[in-house]
Amino acid sequence: MKYLFYIAKNYSIPIIKPLVSYLKSTKDKFSFYVSQKVFEQFPEEWAEHKIYRELNDAIVYNPDFVITPGNFVDFRLPGIKVQIFHGLGIEKESHYKIRHFFDVYLTSGPYVTKRFNVLQKKYKYFLIEETGWPKIDYILNFPTKNLKKKLNIQSGKKIVLYAPTFSSKMHSATDLLSTIPRIIKNNETWFVKFHELMNKEIVEKFKTEKPENILIIDSYDITPYLHVSDVLISDTSSVVYEFMALNKPVITYRTQSRFDKGINIFDPGKLRVALDRSFENPDEFQENRVKHLQEINPYINGNISERVFETLKDIKLNNRLPKKKKPLNMIRKCQLLYHEKFKKGYLR
Repeated sequence: MKYLFYIAKNYSIPIIKPLVSYLKSTKDKFSFYVSQKVFEQFPEEWAEHKIYRELNDAIVYNPDFVITPGNFVDFRLPGIKVQIFHGLGIEKESHYKIRHFFDVYLTSGPYVTKRFNVLQKKYKYFLIEETGWPKIDYILNFPTKNLKKKLNIQSGKKIVLYAPTFSSKMHSATDLLSTIPRIIKNNETWFVKFHELMNKEIVEKFKTEKPENILIIDSYDITPYLHVSDVLISDTSSVVYEFMALNKPVITYRTQSRFDKGINIFDPGKLRVALDRSFENPDEFQENRVKHLQEINPYINGNISERVFETLKDIKLNNRLPKKKKPLNMIRKCQLLYHEKFKKGYLR
């Protein structure tokens, strides 16, 4: 089999990493078709493999499958188009939006699968397969030896990670960023990780005004900080479920779903109380964390990547794709061509 990884955003790299690691142990071929942003941050351990920057070169490669964590994929590429999702944002309706680019959707767990099965019955031209979300493999298998030392974190400190979503309807940044500097204790180290798509004005303002005891994560990969942190503060970001996979406490601000996965607050003034409570009893919501992950991503044995490729090979070898063709989808195709020519995107 030949696979092509279609990567537009830097935060997609950790999602792809466990898939690449698995393929390295097989005889299957794989290459990358990436944006300029991704090319500039391309992992050194992937450099030995072919990286395409031009569409025609990727077309000539002629993959059996094109795999992407994004919401779109270039329709001109040959091969079966596979959506593996850019997060566990199961609360966001955009997570379930069918944009008519994909032949296969690989879902993370029963809750997501159920919703996509309804959509499959409506459109009938794509397959739904539940494999788990690949980045969970990366998180669970991440090397943690001497990690705090590598990140220059002072020993004995409690570590708090704040990672808001970028969505204007769901994010907490405008409410919490002014509160956070006032509540930090001397025995704590705080990290803030802004989403790549977060409003730039919010980010720049905070960078200018933040105190020295708050560190901003510039890396596209939040995973090391998930491991070293004791508590995560967020909102309705999918990073909450990534953190929960490590069985650690979360605090959410006005989350829009699954309110009992951790302490959910509505008033920024309650954040310090919630933090102290989480430090004192980190196992308070453990049963709830397990319950929710069983619905969202129950596969936490580190073998999701293997399941992904076994599923794809089965689809190809047994000719399981529905016979019905995709819609013409002309408006979105034209949008993609417009971005390519005039806005230097999506993969420019």
